[in-house]
Amino acid sequence: MTKCSIRVLCAALFLSTFANAADWPTFAHDPQRSGWAREEFTLSAQNVTDLELKWKTKVNNKPKALAALTAPLVASDVVTSQGTKTLVYVAGSSNNIHAIDAQSGSIVWSRELQSYSTPGKPDQWLCPNNLNATPVIDRRAGILYLITMDGKLLGVDLGTGSNRFGPIQFVPPFSKSWSLNFVKGVIYTSLSQGCGGGASGLYSMDVREPFNSTSSHLLVNNAGGGGMWGRGGPVIGANGKVYGATGDGLWEPSRGFYGSSIVAASIDDLRLVDYYTPRNWKDINDYDWDISCTSPVWFANQNYQLLAVGGKEGVIYLMDADSLGSKDHHSPLFITPRLANDEDTFEGKGVWGALSAWTDVNGESWVYAPIWGPASKKAPKFPISNGDAPHGQIMAFKIAFDSATKKPRLEPQWASCDLNVPDPPVIANGVVFVLSTGENVQQTKEGGVIKWNKLTLLTNAEREGRTQRAKLYALDATTGKVLWDSGEMMDTWVHFSGLAVADGRIYAVDHDSQVYSFGLRAKAK
Repeated sequence: MTKCSIRVLCAALFLSTFANAADWPTFAHDPQRSGWAREEFTLSAQNVTDLELKWKTKVNNKPKALAALTAPLVASDVVTSQGTKTLVYVAGSSNNIHAIDAQSGSIVWSRELQSYSTPGKPDQWLCPNNLNATPVIDRRAGILYLITMDGKLLGVDLGTGSNRFGPIQFVPPFSKSWSLNFVKGVIYTSLSQGCGGGASGLYSMDVREPFNSTSSHLLVNNAGGGGMWGRGGPVIGANGKVYGATGDGLWEPSRGFYGSSIVAASIDDLRLVDYYTPRNWKDINDYDWDISCTSPVWFANQNYQLLAVGGKEGVIYLMDADSLGSKDHHSPLFITPRLANDEDTFEGKGVWGALSAWTDVNGESWVYAPIWGPASKKAPKFPISNGDAPHGQIMAFKIAFDSATKKPRLEPQWASCDLNVPDPPVIANGVVFVLSTGENVQQTKEGGVIKWNKLTLLTNAEREGRTQRAKLYALDATTGKVLWDSGEMMDTWVHFSGLAVADGRIYAVDHDSQVYSFGLRAKAK
């Protein structure tokens, strides 16, 4: 192992959230948002055919617009009034938090959170006035942190739900915040869409001194432009930088505007340290091809520290995490051909959600991308195809090195079966788990094929119509072959959530505020 690789490994361990086999402490498992449950060895490609629904629990939460429950989190060895347990945590869009016994599915504690503010506008799917950000767990302190609907950062005890930190105002009330990240005593989030008057950008709060907390922010645009609405919120690399992808908005670096870009900030004070802007940023703005509809993923490969991200245009950018766009800020390591969205629409086509990354037993790095809509006619040929996929699929790539430039690139490996709007995949011990969400992705009456300012947005009720029940799939991580699916075990669809994998269980949620636990059947004695 090279010195560089050793440094990356040590840094990754240092920045980890101290998870063990029964933990999933943050969205996509770790600060780098890999989606890889490194500690999971109960589940495998050989036994997932024996998965079954272990329990289904409905929590007391009223969906707001399209949103219901955040992605699940899991913590083991938590001391509760009922003994030491592994608990599953979900936050509800109507300002509540719940802890569920991972073994039985019974609710151990629940809290309805107070709000002292009133939203200025009615709930709407772009700005639902809700609790939106997936919380994060600090295992050392035994605290779960969340942002309430009125923008306050609150830390609650893992075992009891009682207050341990705050509440302290973190972001504007009813702003649209995204999954929390936590490293070295600091909480991070991102804002988008200008909801509640919140400016787009990265936000952080140092929580190491509860009565003397300090905040930082990196704003990337004025008003609601440049929104950072990637599902995973801020991504924190093992190189000590914080990353985020921005949406449509002004691009004028001299004025501090970084629309349609990927930005890197210092971990301590969120000072801008690097950025990458695609050369076709004007087209990205004109066609509303937000790069920020996905979260980046940070990972290491040989001597490279890498960052990958996609967007509605249907391409994936692979960057050197230490020099995102090279000296001119416009030159990444590699850009894929168009993978989806030949229609040039801004709704329901392209790369959405969050990318994931995994290293196999041979030390090779894989990247998995959730694709909405059919594959592009310009997409590269995948050596393994698992059937037609008109509604969406997962596309899998390996990191390879260009023979001429010696630089890393994404080499196609397999494309999955048809998935009806896939959520970000997660990986455990050679298995890719992905939720086919069944969501209705149409946003406008016109279908998203003309200028945004000439479109009529669908109502909440119209968006919630024409949905289908969600379905969980287990795929072979190296071939994409379907190993198992949940059939009709889930009752309804889901919008913008995620999966958790811990200690041989997979956890998912649906729009009816139900939490699902899937695990292996007990072996007959």
